[in-house]
Amino acid sequence: MIQQNLTIATKWFEAFNEHNLEKLLSLYHNEAKHYSPKLKIRLPETNGLVCGKDALSAWWQDAFDRLPTLSYTPTTLTANDERIFMEYIRRVENEPEMLVAEVLEIKDGSIVASRVYHG
Repeated sequence: MIQQNLTIATKWFEAFNEHNLEKLLSLYHNEAKHYSPKLKIRLPETNGLVCGKDALSAWWQDAFDRLPTLSYTPTTLTANDERIFMEYIRRVENEPEMLVAEVLEIKDGSIVASRVYHG
């Protein structure tokens, strides 16, 4: 189970760095929840939380469109049977690098919730 979760994390980074929305969404449960401080800033009405693949799709497509050079470099991956803790460096051309932490909650091989932490 732990190895399966680490594989999910690896696929997550691949999909994100390819800006492959379908590949990324395939890792998530249909009703997955995602919390991010960036959501709270860009879409205050969400209070930082979106639910479901349609909302995730809209959020990430907007990010890929606005930030064509967006990429993540993993620095730490730690998993147990239910969660993956990831630390990574967010890179966007002409912006300072940002250290990010994210927790993915996994159930039955799909991401059911994710929460992003950064300054």
